[in-house]
Amino acid sequence: MHARIYSEFRKIVSELGPSGRVLEIGAIPDASSLLAMPELSQATELVGINLAPASSYKNFAILSGNANHMPMFPDARFDCVLCNATLEHDPYFWLTCGEIRRVIKRGGLAIIGVPSYTKNGDLRRPLRRLFGDRLGLGILDASLTFREHYGPGDYYRFSEMSCREILLDGFHDVSVRSIMVPPRTISFGFRV
Repeated sequence: MHARIYSEFRKIVSELGPSGRVLEIGAIPDASSLLAMPELSQATELVGINLAPASSYKNFAILSGNANHMPMFPDARFDCVLCNATLEHDPYFWLTCGEIRRVIKRGGLAIIGVPSYTKNGDLRRPLRRLFGDRLGLGILDASLTFREHYGPGDYYRFSEMSCREILLDGFHDVSVRSIMVPPRTISFGFRV
């Protein structure tokens, strides 16, 4: 995970102070896992899920499973769900979003990071500065996005609107932060 993304997750967790039970979707067994953030020291339980075989790291376990269907977790079990750089690899990401809504308590916090793209026309000014009017109008309206990565299985890029209205549907006080270039979007909100 890029240090800037990890830093932004730490900042959000520090600002909002989730505690209790925390789930990370796409967790990995090393220090770059979101579950390893020192800001989660007040959590009573840290658990991850990943398609890889079950594992553990320091004070958290990672279960093997698909986040599209998590029968191992009862409804409203978690106070906080973290997910980064996972949904773009999930061909049925909307099922995972439904499971996040199911396993998070009312008032619980979800924080989701995904690759995004620049808003229409964001490239117009810098490209015009570099190339003048030699470029066709089409390229000036292009959107910059993060490259395909860890393929095969890199399916989606998400707009700020999709983060707010689809990934965090059923949440309130939703915030969307776009960081870096090409952009990654980290959105968060509280379960209704």
